[in-house]
Amino acid sequence: MTSTTGPDKAQPLSTEQLSATTLLRFATAGSVDDGKSTLVGRLLHDSKSVLTDQLEAVERVSLGRGQEAPDLALLTDGLRAEREQGITIDVAYRYFATAQRRFILADTPGHVQYTRNMVTGASTADLAVVLVDARNGVIEQTRRHAAVAALLRVPHVVLAVNKMDLVAYEETVFAKIAEEFTAYAVGLGVPEITAIPISALAGDNVVEPSSNMDWYGGPTVLEHLETVPVSHDLTSCHARLPVQYVIRPQTAEHPDYRGYAGQIAAGTFRVGESVTVLPSGRTSKIAGIDLLGEPVDVAWTPQSVTLLLESDIDISRGDLIVPSGDQPPTTQDIEATVCHVADQPLAVGQRVLLKHTTRTVKAIVKEIPSRLTLDDLSQHPAPGQLVANDIGRVLVRTAEPIALDSYAASRRTGSFLLIDPADGTTLAAGMAGDAFATGDEAADEAKSAADDEGWDF
Repeated sequence: MTSTTGPDKAQPLSTEQLSATTLLRFATAGSVDDGKSTLVGRLLHDSKSVLTDQLEAVERVSLGRGQEAPDLALLTDGLRAEREQGITIDVAYRYFATAQRRFILADTPGHVQYTRNMVTGASTADLAVVLVDARNGVIEQTRRHAAVAALLRVPHVVLAVNKMDLVAYEETVFAKIAEEFTAYAVGLGVPEITAIPISALAGDNVVEPSSNMDWYGGPTVLEHLETVPVSHDLTSCHARLPVQYVIRPQTAEHPDYRGYAGQIAAGTFRVGESVTVLPSGRTSKIAGIDLLGEPVDVAWTPQSVTLLLESDIDISRGDLIVPSGDQPPTTQDIEATVCHVADQPLAVGQRVLLKHTTRTVKAIVKEIPSRLTLDDLSQHPAPGQLVANDIGRVLVRTAEPIALDSYAASRRTGSFLLIDPADGTTLAAGMAGDAFATGDEAADEAKSAADDEGWDF
């Protein structure tokens, strides 16, 4: 629900209105002092998504600092350290809605030290907004953010060229930055890039069109967010059910009940359908599906269900139930791209835990074939180790077989975590298969997005 202040106070959306709108998950990223928090604050403020007490608190703090106008960046920088240093440290999630769409915004840090947090924020995003300071243009951290968005297969990227007021709203400045960034992102396989010139501080092209840039005829940031095609229909994807829990009541009412519970990661399951349990490879048929304690004939993502099978098969937490004939490969040798997120390095020969869906197995890092150089997208061969914020290729050998889709086929069942077995620290976020989309894949993704049948997550 939303509210704001002033005579044109917007009415909160009704439950019926909210249910009728689509949902867009998007993440923001930008280098330090690019104005990302100000953009998010301006977006919330001008779309009338700021509560009265929040705005009053921001006004008080701003006045205490001697600022005449409220510092809208304070709407998102919630930690004391963030306010004191003027930087974003942690991922901040904001929820707001307009008449056209509901939004979940992940405001991710821009400092290179916290790039790992962008991986968290962008991992479930339909769209990423990458900010660039018009005075500085595309820098290394901009390329890093573009690379992370491409690796995570975010289907839509918005380049927001901020602080246009500080370059006299010059079209040539915007055009040069947009051309350079687009060429770089296309090389990474990003399927769709939209460049928008803005001034977050003044509000130009954030929610309202700018009279200072009449040479720009495209959408504002909010207009693009409201109209970009997205679809969250995962029912047509490869069906996958990671088993979370085996239910055996062994009561007088249910003496022989054996159900396999979990959340459907993708696709649809039906009673009578032949299924295979991985990694064992044993097959059976679905005898029943329980949803919220009631039997149903069909269930789909993201419902949490209990499957009952005709055969008495040894199934436990971490197994994957899939349709027979539509199985992901089962392997102990996983080649993937990882974003290293820990302070301690990841080295060849290191023993780790690999967590994939509900399954966690012991593993060892056999090879680190390359590390990505962001300046020219070249691969630095055999670096020996990856340190914080590095992006590189790894070959991991697991102690037990893992049924793993490619990340291109499924963001949910094609991703995994590498964990330090000593203290449980997350070391790296991994994406199985090829690192970046090929030219053909990117073209297919762009076409799918245009048809409103794009990447589903």
